[in-house]
Amino acid sequence: MPGDLHTHTNFSDGSSDIELLPVLAQRAGLTSLAVSDHDTELCIQYALQHPVDQGVRLIPAVEMTGFDTKRGRRVHMLCYCPNLTPGLLAFFQLMKDRRNAVTSMSIDELEQMYPQFTRQAAKDFSRRSGVTYKTHLIRLLYEYGYTDGIYKDLYRELFGRGGKVLHDPAYESVETVLDLIHEAKGVAVLAHPSVYKSMELAEELAAAGQIDGVEIDHPRNVSEDREKLHALADRYDLIVTGGTDFHGMHMSKPTPLGACTTSDCMIDRIWQLARERKG
Repeated sequence: MPGDLHTHTNFSDGSSDIELLPVLAQRAGLTSLAVSDHDTELCIQYALQHPVDQGVRLIPAVEMTGFDTKRGRRVHMLCYCPNLTPGLLAFFQLMKDRRNAVTSMSIDELEQMYPQFTRQAAKDFSRRSGVTYKTHLIRLLYEYGYTDGIYKDLYRELFGRGGKVLHDPAYESVETVLDLIHEAKGVAVLAHPSVYKSMELAEELAAAGQIDGVEIDHPRNVSEDREKLHALADRYDLIVTGGTDFHGMHMSKPTPLGACTTSDCMIDRIWQLARERKG
């Protein structure tokens, strides 16, 4: 049976405990699952400590954030089966510090705008990860009745482009991120190229042999890009993955875990490549 290779928990900006996801995967008929929280070692450590949970095989994974300096856009890179190298751990700490610094600025401003909003209440959502995300801030406003959902008009007003309290962290270049993945002997897969308009980048990275795969079966990849990505994967013999980008209740559109999947043969390729790189 296939696997969902792109999911999130409250180890980053998802709403669910990681312990729930293997249960959902098993009930969806999956045999593999990758919890790929943002820029953290926590989900990797959990998978290493629980290689099989609820009969579901857990693939160590993380979604790393980089920046396409050529086009001025964010890039997400899925990394599977990495070693937890000093470089990788330093990167995770750097992103943790940067995210907390900018959300702290947003919290200061929100406390002035909404007297019921408090720093401690917002940070309660990040007690497992130690990192506060924009999602946590809007969720508190949701709970307090200021909006009727997570990604609604108020989110766009506060955190959209030019938003009233938007402060983005600095991101390392995609080249730096890929260097860290390669150093850690991980398997690098470009996540959801449609989301950040990364089709040109996908072609460049594939041609240079910098990525091992592309994520195609994703809720926000448009059909035109999917066709091009399949052609790209065929041309460069790339691994093809799929995942829901599950965030629990922190989602813009309902997408249950297991709705987008990766085939068994592609999962086998990830494991095989990881074993080869680790010798």
